[in-house]
Amino acid sequence: MSVVHNFLSYIKVPWLVFTLAVFTLLIKLSLWQTDRAVEKEHRLARISDFQQQAALSLDELLLLEKNKGENINDFPIKLSGTFDKDILFLLDNQANNNQLGYRVLQVLRTEEHSVLVNLGWVVGSINRQEIPKISVIEGQHNLRGNIRFNDVGIQLIEQDFTGLSWPIRVQQIELDKFSTLIKQKLLPFVIYLDTKESIGYKKNWQPIVMPPEKHRAYAFQWLSLAIAWLMLMVWAAITMKNNAHKNNNKHEGTEV
Repeated sequence: MSVVHNFLSYIKVPWLVFTLAVFTLLIKLSLWQTDRAVEKEHRLARISDFQQQAALSLDELLLLEKNKGENINDFPIKLSGTFDKDILFLLDNQANNNQLGYRVLQVLRTEEHSVLVNLGWVVGSINRQEIPKISVIEGQHNLRGNIRFNDVGIQLIEQDFTGLSWPIRVQQIELDKFSTLIKQKLLPFVIYLDTKESIGYKKNWQPIVMPPEKHRAYAFQWLSLAIAWLMLMVWAAITMKNNAHKNNNKHEGTEV
């Protein structure tokens, strides 16, 4: 115990607090990535199960969510409605085979609701000022697809839609703001068209962008960094102890 006490006596409290704080942060990041991997695995299994199920109507799904509290994300859906030809959103910075482009989003109106439909991907121009010419979809259509709830990520600059003309280029899907802009309430999710649907554009989306394996790889990296950090700090503390011990010996030798 005296050896441990001796060793700890050379470690300053701020040094120890800083070391443990960084170590704890790295461990938490590792655990967070592990949790994300588990979540993705569960979602992939859920999507696989949905592929064996018949699509439900929009009204059936909304009742399922309201009355039973069911999470309807990723559910297969069938719906009928009329596309609003005057409202078109282009989601920016969407890549496909190393090409940047847009996802085309158009509002579909059913008898009681308005919902945003992801029609697919189109290539963009090298000139950032040039917006691709999109042929809007008109008329009534019977569609099949999947429900997707979109998370709004970190935004460095808030999206401003004032003074713009259609189609509008957007950086993120913000359904509340879109609803205010078009003066009609949009449902809180987006319909991603089934890949077999003939209308729309290139349907290259994946329900999960980052697979569970990648999250586990990140978790291992954070854990490795935590261990490396702790070892580095222990080595630094031992080095400080040895240097202090040598200086003390030199000082004693000079006095003699």
